[in-house]
Amino acid sequence: MKRRDTLVLAAATGLSLPGMAGAAPDGKGKKVLRVSFRVAETGFDPAQINDIYSRTVTPHIFEALYQYDPLARPARVRPLTADGMPEHDADFRTWTVKIRPGIYFADDPVFKGTKRELTAADYVYAYKRFADPAVKSPAWNWLETYEFLGLAELRKQAQSRKKPFDYDQAIEGLVALDRYTVRFRVASPRPRFITGVLASSDLVGAVAREVVEAYGDNIPAHPVGTGPFRLVQWRRSSFIALERNPDYRDLRYDASPAADDAEGQAILQRLKGRRLPIIDRVEISIIEENQPRWLNFLQGATDVLEDVPAEYIEQALPGGKVAPYLAKKGISGQRVVRSATDYTIFNMEDPVVGGYQPHKVALRRAIALAVDVQAEIDRVRRGQAIRAQSAVVPHTYAYAAAFRSENGEYDLARAKALLEMYGYIDRDGDGWREQPDGRPLLLRKTTQANQQSRELDDLWRRDMKALGVRTEFVTGKWPENLKAARAGKFQLWSVGGVAADPDGQSSLQRFHSQQIGGQNMARFRMPALDALYDRLSALPDGPERAAAFAEIKRLSIVYMPYKAHVHRMATDLVQPWVVGYRRPLFWQEWWHNVDVLTHPEVAA
Repeated sequence: MKRRDTLVLAAATGLSLPGMAGAAPDGKGKKVLRVSFRVAETGFDPAQINDIYSRTVTPHIFEALYQYDPLARPARVRPLTADGMPEHDADFRTWTVKIRPGIYFADDPVFKGTKRELTAADYVYAYKRFADPAVKSPAWNWLETYEFLGLAELRKQAQSRKKPFDYDQAIEGLVALDRYTVRFRVASPRPRFITGVLASSDLVGAVAREVVEAYGDNIPAHPVGTGPFRLVQWRRSSFIALERNPDYRDLRYDASPAADDAEGQAILQRLKGRRLPIIDRVEISIIEENQPRWLNFLQGATDVLEDVPAEYIEQALPGGKVAPYLAKKGISGQRVVRSATDYTIFNMEDPVVGGYQPHKVALRRAIALAVDVQAEIDRVRRGQAIRAQSAVVPHTYAYAAAFRSENGEYDLARAKALLEMYGYIDRDGDGWREQPDGRPLLLRKTTQANQQSRELDDLWRRDMKALGVRTEFVTGKWPENLKAARAGKFQLWSVGGVAADPDGQSSLQRFHSQQIGGQNMARFRMPALDALYDRLSALPDGPERAAAFAEIKRLSIVYMPYKAHVHRMATDLVQPWVVGYRRPLFWQEWWHNVDVLTHPEVAA
């Protein structure tokens, strides 16, 4: 995996400059970190969420067995609730993990004043919840691909008998061997099981069964975990507040930056040995429009601005350096090519753009060729992206910066020729093409009512007009659009995805038929690609696995269920009173690993 390409633009460790006013604690003397989300959350039950914003909150409340080192680049996994690294058999089908005794859930009325210790059974229960049909987990299709022995059968049993899921029925794939030992068994070799599953706090953090059963359908509003924070306030789509979990164990800051990583070494020197979480409270405001997000940061109302809006990049970083008026205030910046892709989804079940017949494939490929991605990068993203050649994202296995494909091409003449060849022509002379059978050709593209979406829609309208294809836009809130996409109730939608781990296979989940209803929002079905994907899971890294990756990329580009547009760059700005911020590569948790200095500390 490649080393993260980070550009340190100013005082990256958060040290202040003279004259800075500094941050202040709240009225109760607590250190508060204030951040903003561009898109609303959907809830905080790990088994019921699949959006990145909710999954940014949940790993601060729930804990998986393993975590990523906050400063190691390339990424490195280390124990979180586990007592040491896992043991596995020779063919990577059986994984055994010891849990550290003395870890407790945050206090909750459900526990009736008794401290509730984390046990192996809590992880068994957490994994089983994804398979419960009543939970309707959008991540079940993902977890199912790991083939936990007996788990899919337990789900089918509940479905066929139309009875509640039997959490008490033992299965071979998930076993609590004793109070502190959990064993996982899967049907096929899984060499990357630890990064693929065991280090995913945003999804498979431990949950207490009695809490889930007590709150029932309202469990998304009552997350109770063993993590560093607990939820104390939630105004849906508006405001979220977390506070320090007073029952959190004595866990100290530590990290392993490379010897030549000056930024990381400076952070380690400042924070090593500090008890986690370092801060007392996190406040998240949902600010969908870019201008107020930007102004909030300038006014000091937020402490870290992740993803500076594209229209403000030149104000923030002219020539790639923090602007003098920001640097004078002690504001620092970081820029990185993200392990992420923005792409347009074609609903493969839609009667207009879906289907596997040659003329339907030609339509999707023509549309993809007609999208001027460079204009998107220059005009909308203000240079903060690189052109995507496939779905595989930077910093992951099988990503190759030199790879080139049709997906990355812009060729309007070729796009027009494809449509002409397959009968998409303008029969009535009104300037718009019809379908081969003479019916109108109309694209209906789902979108959101924010500034960047409007700018992207304007470019799409221009590109499709040049192609002779009419487009209508269907505007809705992002959570509702996501729900509709999972249900297949859309034609086209543009959205972004972020890699969850260092293996490039996670980027290809969206092509696997078992992921329909989850990551595979295109509802793409191809047995040959499914078989290749399944081989990827079992193969060790090497030439054979690389060849399988190459063939999946080829098939995905040939049939074009998704048009990958760009890999985004992230430019983040950090107030001088924040110490220790570094954007994670594949995971979302970092709030407990930073300090927010008060007035005297900043002035010191």
